[in-house]
Amino acid sequence: MNKRIISNEEFIELWQVHKSAATIARLTGISERNVHHRRREIEAKNNIQLHAAYNQRNNVTQSKTNIQLGIQNGCVLIFSDAHFQMGRRTTAFKALLWLIQELKPKAVINNGDAFDGGSLSRFPVSNWDTPPSVLEELQACKMYLGEIEEAAKDAYKPVKLVWCMGNHDSRLNARLASAVPQFKSVDGFTLEENFPEWTHTMSCLVTDSFMVKHRWKGGVHAVSSNTQNSGLSFATGHLHSAKVSGWTDYTGTRWGIDTGTLSEIWSPAFSYADDSPRNWRAGFAVANIAEGRLLQPELVIVSDLGEDLVEFRGELVDVSEF
Repeated sequence: MNKRIISNEEFIELWQVHKSAATIARLTGISERNVHHRRREIEAKNNIQLHAAYNQRNNVTQSKTNIQLGIQNGCVLIFSDAHFQMGRRTTAFKALLWLIQELKPKAVINNGDAFDGGSLSRFPVSNWDTPPSVLEELQACKMYLGEIEEAAKDAYKPVKLVWCMGNHDSRLNARLASAVPQFKSVDGFTLEENFPEWTHTMSCLVTDSFMVKHRWKGGVHAVSSNTQNSGLSFATGHLHSAKVSGWTDYTGTRWGIDTGTLSEIWSPAFSYADDSPRNWRAGFAVANIAEGRLLQPELVIVSDLGEDLVEFRGELVDVSEF
């Protein structure tokens, strides 16, 4: 791989995303030894600390409680609840690839539940259904997230790829920890180790005043309650409702966002809902940042008006070519 010439600012931004000398060496073509040397020089010159967030034993990024992106200006795409299954390339997924190309985001955030874990659920299967195996689901996640990785790398460098852990994602590590604790730290065992291109976390501060997390408050008013109670603009998934709620007080205006689902509303992954009406919408969120503040969020919604059509900024967009 040819070496990339990067500025100190780009190096700092790369480190904040990956926190791994091995990863940065692979992305830039710089030797790992020189990455460490550059890191120490930058720390001394700028009087800062660039903390590593990897397991010293195997250089694999580990799940952190919170990460901060520090984005001041630019676009961030946030999707959630993809529940990826092989052979189900959804309209919302195609629209995400399209907007990565069009908007050239600084970050793409997977806000949880890309992995479904149907075979690991504590709930019994219904109607003799056979959920995909763990291997089949991991393969689906690797294929579809791999497409997102490639699209994002083409759109903006250095790209930030963040995965906020969802309750379904957690099923894999929880089952492993309870069933075979002896395998702790074995290479390639956890969900995080299977997806090294993504920075794994429970929550992500995009700016000082904008938090992304898979879930917090529950119920139909969760979107509004999240921003009221946190004092921040707040994006969550989990409820699949795809909506935006504003809240204004003496501190100004902040926004609550539900990022919907990247899956199909009637996907087999949701068979637990029986045939009940679902106040859900397939799509994702577009967050534009200006001077460190979240502007009014936008939603991309899968349209009922035709196959592979999405509604965005008052227009119908055909994403079939993606």
